[in-house]
Amino acid sequence: MKNLKAKSFAYFLFALFAICFIGVALVTGAEITDIWSALKIAYKTIPILVILWVGFVTYAWKWRIFQKWLVPFPYIEGTWQGSIQTTWKNPQTGETPGPIPTILTIKQSFTHISCVMRTAEMTSRSYFADFWLDSDEQLRKLGYCYTSSPSISVAERSQPHDGTIALEIIGNPVEKLHGIYWTTRKTTGEVTLRFRCREKLDEYPSDLGDHPMKGRAETIAVQGLQL
Repeated sequence: MKNLKAKSFAYFLFALFAICFIGVALVTGAEITDIWSALKIAYKTIPILVILWVGFVTYAWKWRIFQKWLVPFPYIEGTWQGSIQTTWKNPQTGETPGPIPTILTIKQSFTHISCVMRTAEMTSRSYFADFWLDSDEQLRKLGYCYTSSPSISVAERSQPHDGTIALEIIGNPVEKLHGIYWTTRKTTGEVTLRFRCREKLDEYPSDLGDHPMKGRAETIAVQGLQL
């Protein structure tokens, strides 16, 4: 039940059961004369609760009315856009490339979340993702591990790799994701994202521009330019 606040859920379930129980009794005209007559009404109430539960985990958990007090994690499904700032420096010039335009698409259900990040030159996909939430510690993050697959055109300077990213969830409703990443290529960087649309884009949008390394004649293998 980590996806619900246990105490709030217990009160909510009790109140919902009581409302449904009374509703069934009124609709059927049943009278409560002993424990068996009460159990019969309760038995008829269970299918209604099951239907309501299915509706909740499919749709209703996203509604703002349930956020925070019942559902501890925010609804952030959709496409987020922003930039990656790598800490990598070109060994030849000592320069760090400018911000890399990027998008992050998040697919979220009540029990699962997955992330795909894209730049003009790579796509990374999560294989483990979860929220880190602790109100006492003021912790509100989305973290995930991923595998990055650069485009074939940049294979000589950017190899496939794994990494981890931790993003601070900012705002209520959420308006910004900001955090850091580190990779198996011993590279790190900073990511800043803002909400773009609820639609999950399946390719890098051209309006974000080219990768900052496009058109440069690199003669060495670039390690860590991309997330």
